[in-house]
Amino acid sequence: MIQRLETDNKILLKNALLELKRMQSKFQAIEQAKTEPIAIIGLGCRFPKSPEPEAFWQLLEQGIDAVTEIPKERWDIDQYYDPDPNAIGKMYTRFANFITDVERFDPEFFRISPRETKKLDPQHRLLLEVCWESLEYAGLSPAFLRDSQTGVFIGMMTHDYLNLAANPADLHTGSTNGAPLAAGRIAYTLGLHGPTLTVETACSSSLVACHLACQSLRQQECNLALVGGVNLMLTPEMNMIQSRSQMNSPDGRCKTFDDRADGYGRGEGCGIVVLKRLSDAEADGDQILALIRGSAINHDGSSSGLTVPNGLAQEALIRQALANSKVEAHQVDYVECHGTGTPLGDPIEVEALANIYGHNRDRERPLVISSVKTNIGHLEAAAGISGLIKVILCLQKQKIPPHLHLQQLNRRINWEEIPVVVPTQTQSWLRGEIARLAGVSSFGVSGTNAHVIVEEAPVRAKSTEKARGNARQESEDRIERSLHLLTLSGKTEKALSGLVIRYQNYLEKQSTEKCCRNYQIS
Repeated sequence: MIQRLETDNKILLKNALLELKRMQSKFQAIEQAKTEPIAIIGLGCRFPKSPEPEAFWQLLEQGIDAVTEIPKERWDIDQYYDPDPNAIGKMYTRFANFITDVERFDPEFFRISPRETKKLDPQHRLLLEVCWESLEYAGLSPAFLRDSQTGVFIGMMTHDYLNLAANPADLHTGSTNGAPLAAGRIAYTLGLHGPTLTVETACSSSLVACHLACQSLRQQECNLALVGGVNLMLTPEMNMIQSRSQMNSPDGRCKTFDDRADGYGRGEGCGIVVLKRLSDAEADGDQILALIRGSAINHDGSSSGLTVPNGLAQEALIRQALANSKVEAHQVDYVECHGTGTPLGDPIEVEALANIYGHNRDRERPLVISSVKTNIGHLEAAAGISGLIKVILCLQKQKIPPHLHLQQLNRRINWEEIPVVVPTQTQSWLRGEIARLAGVSSFGVSGTNAHVIVEEAPVRAKSTEKARGNARQESEDRIERSLHLLTLSGKTEKALSGLVIRYQNYLEKQSTEKCCRNYQIS
C-alpha cells in the first residue's frame, strides 16, 4: 500500500512538473511576443530631389541640399513675400523643399473615376502610389493581400487641398479629403481588413504611427502593416501662419546644431515602410532590410510652453524605448535626431541625448548624431518616416552620410563635455561582431514625442545559407544557362516601358557595384 502511494505521488509530481514547464513555456512565449523585433521588409519614398529610395541615398551620400525657391505652380511667391516677419498676410522666406509632379496621377490604375480624382487630395494620391511601390519593393503582390489582416498606419497633418477642392462642393468633396480617409482609402483600394488609422500628432505623426503599428503586430491584430507619412505644401496659408510665429528659416534650410540656427525649412514628401513580425518574415523568406527592436511615445506634459520641448520628457522617452527594446544605451552607435534647427530645440535635444546615450559611453566611441532635415527640410507629418528610411539605408549601405550646413557648432551646447559628434563627411559604419543599433527621434509641436530603436538586419544562419548554396549548385549542375528570362507586364504600353527602364537602371546600378554585366535587354 505504501509503495503504491509512493508511485502515485511520483506520477503526480512528474505531471505537476510537466505542467509547470508547459506553463513556463507558454508564459515565455507570451512575454517574447510582447517584445518580438519587427522586420522592415519593404520601403518606398518620394522626397525632394529623390523620387525613390536609391535616389534618396545618392542625395544623402553626396550631401545634396534640396532647397529651392517656391515654384510658380504652387503659388506666386512675389505676391506673398515680405522680408518683414511682422507683415500680415505675407511670408519672409522664398524657399522650401519640394517634390515634383504632384499633379500627375493615374486614377484608372487605382480604379478611381476622373471626376472623383479632381476632388482627391494629392496627399492621398501620393500615399496610394508609394504604398504600391513599397509592396513591390517587398516582393509582395497587392492582389495577394486582398482580404488579409494587413494594417495601415499613416501620419498626416496638413490639409491644404481641402479649401481648394471645396469650391464648388459636390458629393466627392467630403469623401476625398480629410485625414481619416488618407489611411482608409489605402485599405479600401487594396481590400485590407487590419487596423487602419491616420495619426495626427503634428510633426511626430509618422513615427507615432510606426510605434502603433509595431504594437498592433505584436498583439496579433494584424500580420502585416503599411506605415508612413505624407506632407505637401499646396497653398501659402501655412507658410504665412508660420511666418507670423517666426518658425521658419529665411533661407529655407534647417541649420541643425549650427550656431546660425534660425528656424526650420519646410519640406514635403511621402515615405512608407512595410512591417512584419520577425518570426513571420523569416518563415516566409522575406528580405529583411532592418529590425525595429522597440519604441516608445510620450508627452512633454506641463513644460514652459505648449510648443516648448521638455528635455526631461525626452530623456524618459529614450529610457522607455531602450527598455522596450532590451537594449543598453551604450550599444547604440547613431541617433537620427529630430533636429529642426531652432535655437531653443536643438540644445534641449542634444542635452537629453547626452544624458541618456552618453552615460557610461567610451569617449573613444562617441555617439554620432545627425538630421536628414539638413538635406530635405522638415517634412512635418512625414519627418519621422524620412528619418527612419535614412537609418535603414545607412545600415544597408554601411555608411553615415554628411550632416549639412554645419559651420560653427551651436555655442549653447557644451560639446567638449559630451561624447557626441556630428559627421560633416561620409563615414563608414561597417558590420561587425556586435549588431549595429540606431535611434530615431521625432517630436511634435503638440508635445507628443516618439523614439524608435533600429537594428541591422540579422545575418542569415550559415546552415540555411549552406543548404541554399548546395541546392543552387545542384540546380546549376543539372541545367547550364547562359541567359535567364525575366518577364515583365504592364497595364499599358507606356507603363510597361517605364517598368523596363526602371529594371534597366537597377540592373546597371547592380552590375556596376558587383562588376557583373551578364545581362541584355530586348
